[in-house]
Amino acid sequence: PGGKPFTLFESAAIMIYLSEKAGGKLIPKDPAERYKCLEWLMFQMGGIGPMFGQWNHFGAYAPERIPYAVERYGNEVKRLTRVLNTRLGETPWLAGDEYSMADIITFPWLHTASDPSPRFDQRGYIDRGEFPHVQRWFDAIAARPAVQRGLQVLESAREQKAITDSEREVYFGQAQFQRRGRRK
Repeated sequence: PGGKPFTLFESAAIMIYLSEKAGGKLIPKDPAERYKCLEWLMFQMGGIGPMFGQWNHFGAYAPERIPYAVERYGNEVKRLTRVLNTRLGETPWLAGDEYSMADIITFPWLHTASDPSPRFDQRGYIDRGEFPHVQRWFDAIAARPAVQRGLQVLESAREQKAITDSEREVYFGQAQFQRRGRRK
């Protein structure tokens, strides 16, 4: 803003900023539709991200398997997916009739949660076939050329290397709590 460098964190805040910078793309201009978009953006931030993230952590990355945690978060992931399925049974996209940032920010969580590959054997996966409206929505997003390019980048990165012990320590171990310098 004002031609000066600007640091921003939190994915939804970044998406809103980029949308406004691009003239309001991917967020409805009509106030009621705009707030519906923001509502589903916040649903991802307050529900989908935290719960899917914990399920993924305890099911795929935790150093020891804790069945209670995997089951607890797995049940919450299924509940949230049912909420999405209900919404997507009412409207083509999360925010209404148009593809929006609410769809963009939610899609990656469903992509990972429905991955049945062996790396997630401990966690399991969401069978999108149980959620027909989520499946329709997912397929529509996955068919978008930009999404296909992004998924190819992700798959290439996964193929290139596994997480190292030092990276695991930063992500999940004691190193995650170490104080780091701030940029000025």
